[in-house]
Amino acid sequence: MKKTFITLLFITLTFCAFGQKRVRHERIKTLKIAFITEKLQLSQIEAQKFWPIYNAFEKEMEMHKLSAREKRHNLNIETLTESQAKKTLSDFLAFEKELQELKVDLVESLLTAIPAKKIILLKLVEEQFNKHMLEEFRKRRDKFRKNTP
Repeated sequence: MKKTFITLLFITLTFCAFGQKRVRHERIKTLKIAFITEKLQLSQIEAQKFWPIYNAFEKEMEMHKLSAREKRHNLNIETLTESQAKKTLSDFLAFEKELQELKVDLVESLLTAIPAKKIILLKLVEEQFNKHMLEEFRKRRDKFRKNTP
């Protein structure tokens, strides 16, 4: 009985932790949408065309990055042979090429939705958002560290 309770408690806490991560991810995504929409000054018509394209790109990038992260995580450099290392390098370069192709596809698709100037501005706005979020995380971390004995 006690083991069952502990197991159920562990499972519940695990799901709660994953749920919080998902909620946090959704909140950041919402902030990013608002930030980009405001900074690009997207009209309602532009936004209706822009967001499906951009969201599809983000989803594709996420899948590619997750796949690459898993491969890097499972990589043991110490046990690689020279031929395996060359294959791994080739895979890394292919991954980078795929990311570049995705970015080119994004730009080509966005040209049908928003002006070229706004596409250029998008890159700058994404960098601003990432910088802003990093600063916020640092502030919260520092505040937490100050409040922790």
